[in-house]
Amino acid sequence: MATFSCPVISFSFRCCYGSSSNGNHGDYRVNINVNGNASAGPFKHHALVNEISVKSPTSLASIQFLGNGRISEEKIRQRIPTKKQFVDRYRQGLIVERGVGYRQTIVVRSYEVGADKTASLETLLNLFQETALNHVWMSGLLSNGFGATHGMMRNNLIWVVSRMHVQVDHYPIWGEVIELDTWVGASGKNGMRRDWIIRSQATGITYARATSTWVMMNEQTRRLSKMPDEVRGEISPWFIEKQAIKEAVPEKIVKLDDKAKYVNSDLKPKRSDLDMNHHVNNVKYVNWMLETIPDKFLECNQLSSIILEYRRECGSSDLVQSLCQPDEDEILFTNGVVQQNLLKNNVLGMVGGNGRPLDMNTVTYGYTHLLRTKGETRNEEMVRGRTRWKPKI
Repeated sequence: MATFSCPVISFSFRCCYGSSSNGNHGDYRVNINVNGNASAGPFKHHALVNEISVKSPTSLASIQFLGNGRISEEKIRQRIPTKKQFVDRYRQGLIVERGVGYRQTIVVRSYEVGADKTASLETLLNLFQETALNHVWMSGLLSNGFGATHGMMRNNLIWVVSRMHVQVDHYPIWGEVIELDTWVGASGKNGMRRDWIIRSQATGITYARATSTWVMMNEQTRRLSKMPDEVRGEISPWFIEKQAIKEAVPEKIVKLDDKAKYVNSDLKPKRSDLDMNHHVNNVKYVNWMLETIPDKFLECNQLSSIILEYRRECGSSDLVQSLCQPDEDEILFTNGVVQQNLLKNNVLGMVGGNGRPLDMNTVTYGYTHLLRTKGETRNEEMVRGRTRWKPKI
């Protein structure tokens, strides 16, 4: 079925093809807008197609044309919706929390686990980032940026994370089905908070929680920016007054200096470490931090908490230095055997002060971290970090 209007300004037609999972054919309505005539060249006196909008049973997408009348391939391939979606059958995601939260069902893949068949912290951080972007995708606010809304793109703004806190009780295993919930809330006058919860789909047990604070930066000047009223109007209807991790007073992280016990120098970003905003992805920072911790410690312990304070972005040409300092109650490892060096609670070996064996589920150890750039005249802080660890079971 097709309808036309004259003189030729726009027309639309309906087409059916393929079959859906329920056996019905897909019904697609295509609207084509024509914008004037070409003034020169082989298409002189011919109307140029300016925009096509395609409405499918699941989404409404707008396909922009380039100046020469060609379709932008990116628009066709991304299928970014222009209206709020409630179900994403491709990503197994849906809108929850009274229409403003997002939940995605995920299967842990083989390349997301380590030698012990459990997901790594890097995997969890990547899932946090991906579900956050999918949440914006479902909202209908996603523009052509890395999670940026239409208002942000008009003001040349991008999101940057300023703080993140992750708590992990259990790590998902290979092939396990998990559910990941995420939502956003206000953080001060110019910031946004984003939280996540990971739980087992089979048991409902919560595996991990995370909270983060995001601010806006001008993409050209690379300076922090106030939140424009236009952007606040876009995102504030999605805010929820709920927190995955309640922090009455955020923990302060001390700044390390050259006296730090462990130092890893001459780290350099690779091209693959850069994200769409042309700076090093925040997951890479965590990898640099953890690589500075001794292997013997990592073999016998797993991370239970990490706090990150981001202070400066890292560019492709920066040289990075990773510093790491263990707490006073550091656990030393000799030939793979656990030994206690010094504990404030008067513990010798793995025996408590009352003479009874320590409960390994309550023993934690801490490290303080710093990433900084190495300059010719001075070093600049990039990220301060704090990690807590517990013995592997």
